[in-house]
Amino acid sequence: MDDLDALRFRLDYVDAMLEDLRWLGFSWEEPIAAQSERRPLYRAALEQLHAAGLIFPCTHSRRDVLEAIGAPHEGAENDEPVYPAQFRPDPQAPLPPLGDPITTNWRFRVPDGETITFTDQAAGPQSAVAGRDFGDFLVWRKDDLPSYQLSCAVDDAAMGITEVVRGADLIRSTFRQLLVLRALGQPAPTYYHCALMCDEHGRRLAKRHDALSLRTLRERGETPAQVRARFHDDEARE
Repeated sequence: MDDLDALRFRLDYVDAMLEDLRWLGFSWEEPIAAQSERRPLYRAALEQLHAAGLIFPCTHSRRDVLEAIGAPHEGAENDEPVYPAQFRPDPQAPLPPLGDPITTNWRFRVPDGETITFTDQAAGPQSAVAGRDFGDFLVWRKDDLPSYQLSCAVDDAAMGITEVVRGADLIRSTFRQLLVLRALGQPAPTYYHCALMCDEHGRRLAKRHDALSLRTLRERGETPAQVRARFHDDEARE
């Protein structure tokens, strides 16, 4: 359960989420894992990356990065922009201490030019070139929170996850998480990135587009079987 962002997370969301999942037909045996209770694991992983010299502090904002690479500010929200090479510190320069609390962004230094590959169980063989298709990425934020990439990789390793199932919009994130897992000496799970559910205009269902929620579909009288069939039909058309 991603509950690290105190500004966006509310406890009442948890009960609603679990109720919706049970209504849809999901069941589980393991207890729910909350990321807010796992911060020591993330901090230990960050210290391991710091000791290996694989991360560096970054004081540049997202706007700085976009302006440096000449990218438009609009339409770039779906992925982290490629970090400019001129912003990178010298790899031989001594690293400052992490601090506690952490008040600076820290980025993972990707191995430029290396092709990262994996075979997705849904989308087939995938590859990306580090430094070209994706760049140095955040592993810890200046508000003293681990990034999505670090927390996901650490959670998968710590819980012995063997298969990750998530949306196709996160394929690019997998390359970053594979680098984190390798740096931490952890095995990688297999991945299944499924097609996204879209509305009648072809846009993926998302809160920012006022998309239908499971709760709304329930209130409209749809059954779990109808919701599952809708997703199955969308995948069949892909």
